[in-house]
Amino acid sequence: MMKKLDLLYEGKAKKVYKTEDENVLIVDYKDDATAFNGLKKGTIVGKGAINNRMSNHIFRLLEKEGVPTHLVEELSDRETAVKKVEIVPLEVIIRNVAAGSFSKKLGIEEGRKLLRPTLEFSYKNDELGDPFINGYYALALGLATEEEIETISDYAFRVNDVLIKYFDSIGIELIDFKIEFGRLADGTVILADEISPDTCRLWDKETREKLDKDRFRRDLGNVEDAYEEVFKRLGIK
Repeated sequence: MMKKLDLLYEGKAKKVYKTEDENVLIVDYKDDATAFNGLKKGTIVGKGAINNRMSNHIFRLLEKEGVPTHLVEELSDRETAVKKVEIVPLEVIIRNVAAGSFSKKLGIEEGRKLLRPTLEFSYKNDELGDPFINGYYALALGLATEEEIETISDYAFRVNDVLIKYFDSIGIELIDFKIEFGRLADGTVILADEISPDTCRLWDKETREKLDKDRFRRDLGNVEDAYEEVFKRLGIK
């Protein structure tokens, strides 16, 4: 089994460690929760284990559908060995239903189904609040190449197609989600980071109850119960 060596980085939701293999890192998921670019902080008990195991479960599904990911091996409830990547500094957001900042910015009621999925980029920069940018900005700032943007966009819509069907099969509507990509040493772009109730808006198909981090952001209560409910429906053993 892989062994953790030095702590390389600690973020809002994860710690990342070196291993004896320079191309593999270990990610340790935390129960810490943040919102509004770190302005709101708290704890969601059990979140780390749920997000770790759910991300790995979904990454395995995506690998089967031709989306390469950073997953190497799940080591424990909270720890996973992943391929070392250089993160592309773009947050990639796909929206199927109006919600959150999209609704606020455009004055569209939350819950309105969009005529087609949208894709947007944010510049990954906490100090600036991850501002909204487009592909031209990304090219002008050297954040990604045209080929990388094309690959990322293609993968993002493919992820959306797979996840819509998968979540629908367990009674959940996929409202929107944020994903990140990384470059391997040879420049290959792969899916990295996580896919979890922290990074997706997930609503119960029947009741439209929120089963994601919005419960924490908006002080709706029962945050742990919502994460547990998603995990239970995934049927991960």
